[in-house]
Amino acid sequence: MDGVEHDDIRDLMERYFDGLYQSDSTILRTVFHDDLVYVNGTAGTYEHMDLESYMARIDARTAPASRGDARHEVVERVTLKGDRIGVIEARMTMLGRNYQDLLTLIHTDDGWRVLTKVFSFVERKD
Repeated sequence: MDGVEHDDIRDLMERYFDGLYQSDSTILRTVFHDDLVYVNGTAGTYEHMDLESYMARIDARTAPASRGDARHEVVERVTLKGDRIGVIEARMTMLGRNYQDLLTLIHTDDGWRVLTKVFSFVERKD
């Protein structure tokens, strides 16, 4: 990954984490592709949504930032396959849960966008 791609993907992930922490669909719309597929793969809570359904959920929830939740997030791995597609493995903690995300990327005329968000979570014990 060259320096420009690295910067673009780092910026994308900063917006991803900020948008989720702030529950800000305006920010998140700059991260997700219009054809986003959202899948919650947590045992017993499987869900599948499109972008509009997911953004409605974001808009309806209390932002972790407004609750004073501590922020913990990390990008574990970025794997690009050529100059058009890739995968990001990330972790974050919010809303009393530890999340593990697999995000597929596609490069568009507007830059890198998350095309699929597949994740699971476990409730925190602290």
